Amino acid sequence: MIPKIMEKFLRERLPVSTWENRLVKQKGMCFIEFNSLDIERLARMDIEVDQLGPRLVVCMWNEESPLEIGGYLVVDNLAMGQPSMGGIRMLPDIDPSAIHNLARGMTLKNAAADLPYGGGKSGIVSERLSSKQHQEIIKGFAKLIYRYHDIYLPGPDVGTCDDDMKTIAIENGLDSVVSKPLEMGGNRIDELGAAAGSAIIALQALLGEMHKLRALPQFKNVQVPNFKELTVLIQGFGAVGAHAARIINERLPGAKVIGISDVDGYIFNKNGLPISKLFEIWKENGLVTKIFFNELSNQDEIKLGEFKYSTCSDDLLRESAFCLIPASPISNYLDVDNSTSPCITTRWMGDWTVIIEGANTYSPIESRKNARARMEREVYRREGVLIGTDYLVNSGGVIYAAQERLIKTPEHLRIPERLLGKSDPVENWLDKNSSEYCNLAEIRRKAAFENREEVIRRNMKELVDLLISDADMLPCEAAEKISIRRVTSRESDRTAEEIMAPIPTITIDKTVKDAAEKLIKSNRSILAVTSTESNLVGIVTDWDITRATSLGNPDDQPLEEIMITDVISVSPDENILDLIRKLEYHEISAMPVIKDGCVLGVVSSDLLARKSLLRLLQSSLE
Repeated sequence: MIPKIMEKFLRERLPVSTWENRLVKQKGMCFIEFNSLDIERLARMDIEVDQLGPRLVVCMWNEESPLEIGGYLVVDNLAMGQPSMGGIRMLPDIDPSAIHNLARGMTLKNAAADLPYGGGKSGIVSERLSSKQHQEIIKGFAKLIYRYHDIYLPGPDVGTCDDDMKTIAIENGLDSVVSKPLEMGGNRIDELGAAAGSAIIALQALLGEMHKLRALPQFKNVQVPNFKELTVLIQGFGAVGAHAARIINERLPGAKVIGISDVDGYIFNKNGLPISKLFEIWKENGLVTKIFFNELSNQDEIKLGEFKYSTCSDDLLRESAFCLIPASPISNYLDVDNSTSPCITTRWMGDWTVIIEGANTYSPIESRKNARARMEREVYRREGVLIGTDYLVNSGGVIYAAQERLIKTPEHLRIPERLLGKSDPVENWLDKNSSEYCNLAEIRRKAAFENREEVIRRNMKELVDLLISDADMLPCEAAEKISIRRVTSRESDRTAEEIMAPIPTITIDKTVKDAAEKLIKSNRSILAVTSTESNLVGIVTDWDITRATSLGNPDDQPLEEIMITDVISVSPDENILDLIRKLEYHEISAMPVIKDGCVLGVVSSDLLARKSLLRLLQSSLE
C-alpha cells in the first residue's frame, strides 16, 4: 500500500487529475513519472527545473504489499555518464524536494570526484520498524527501483546500510547496487569509513595549503598548527563522524577530538576525548554522549572546566576548535540569523579556522543558495573561516562505491538470474565463491584508497587556488566551479558513438508506403536507406513522406525517388561540440553515424538542448 505520508503529500501538492493519468501499474507496483518539461508540476513539489535537471522524478509504491512500501527517485543529470549514482535515504518525512537536493549534490559530488556517473538519489518513506520489517521494505523498494536500473545505481545513505545493499543485490543482481559487503566483492562504504576518510584527507591537505591564503586579508594572520596542536569538533557521531574521529587518530597523530555530538547531546573536553572508547560505544549502541557521561558520572575523571555534557546537541557549535566537521544529516548547520532555522547562528558560533563539511549541505533551490552565500560572506569573508564544501571533501564514499562498477565483476561470479530473489540459494552461491569475492573486494579497496587520496588532495588545491585568484569568490562558488569544470570536460569529450540513438533502416527497393509504416512502427522521424550490401545510400524523414503525400504521389512510389542522397553524416569518434556545430551549420535536425559505409545510429536535434547546458557550464568558467 502507498505510505500514508506519501499519499497525503501527493494529494496536497498535485490535483489527482495531474498524476492519476500518468499512473503506470506493473504487477502491483505503481509509478508516476515527471521529466524536466513538467515545470509546473515539479514546482508544486518544490523542485525548480534548471539547465542541469532534474532529468526524471518518480513517485512509486507497491499497492499490493501489506506493508507501506514507497518512496521517490530523482535522476538529476547524466552529463558525466550513465547510470546516475547516489544513496537510498530512509526517513519518515522524506519528500521529492529533499531527494532532488541530494541528487543535485550527487551530480556535483560525482563530477568533483571525476567519476563517469551522473547524479541521482532515492528515498524510502518509512517509520522506524523492526529489523524484519525493515528488510521487507528494502526488498520491496529494490523491486520498485529495478525498473530504472539502467539510469540509477543505489548505495547506502541515512537510514540504510551495507547489509541493505546486500538485500538489493540478492533481488536485482550484483551490478545493480554499490557498497555491498565483503562477501559480495563490495567496498562496504560504511564499514571502511570511506566518506569519513575523505574528510580527514581534505583536512590534512588544507593544512598544507592554507599558508597560501595569507594573501587574502581575512587570513593574513592565520596560523597553521602542527598535528599536536590540532583540535577538532565533530557534529554528529554517526557513520561519518565516528569514523572521522577514528581516522584522525590514525592519520594525524597527536591531534585531539575535543567535542562530539549526537541526538542525545554533546560532550566536550578541551584536553581531548578518548576516541577509541567512544568508537567502541558507538559500534555497540549507535549513540554515545549520554552513555559515556553516565559511565563517567560515578568516577573522578570529570573535572570542572574541562569536561562538559549537555543534552542540547546544537550547543557543541558554541565551542571553539581549529576545525569543525559537520557530519550530522542536517543541511543547515549555520546561518547569520534564525530565518532558516539553523543549528546555531553566527553570533553564537565558536571560534574556528576551518570547516570540513562531512554532511550533505548543498541545495539547488535559489533561496537556499542565497542563504548559503549570505552565511559564507559572514563566516568566510569576515571571520576568516575556510569552508571545505561537502561534495568536494566527502566524496570518498562515491569513489569507493564506483570501483564496484569500474572494476567489473567477472562473468563467472555474477549471481545466475535463476537465483535472484532467493536468499538461501544466493547465500550458497556466495559461500561457494567466497575466496574470489574477497580477492575482488581487496582489489577494489586498494584502487579506491589510491583514487580517493588523489582526488581529494587535488580538489583542496584547486579550492585554495581559486579563492586566492579572486578575493570576492566564496567557497561555495569555487566548489561549484570545480565540479562544473569536470562536467564540461566530460560532456565535451563525449563522442557520437556514446550518445547516438538507434536508427531504423529500410532497403532501397522498398516503397514510400513501406517507409511510412516503418516510421510509425519505430516511432522515429528518420530512416536510413541502405543498399542490399547494408551500406548507407540515403535517408528519408517524416517530412519527405508528408511532402510526397501532399503532392499526390502514389503509395507504391519507389523510395529512391524521394530519399535524400546528399547525406550529412558524422563518424563515431566526433565529439559533441563537433556534432552541435555541424547540426547548426547545415541547419538540419539529425545526422546518421557512419563507419566504413555502415550506419551505426543517429544523432538528432536533441543535442541542441545540450547546447544550453554547455554554454551554461562554459560561461561559469569565464
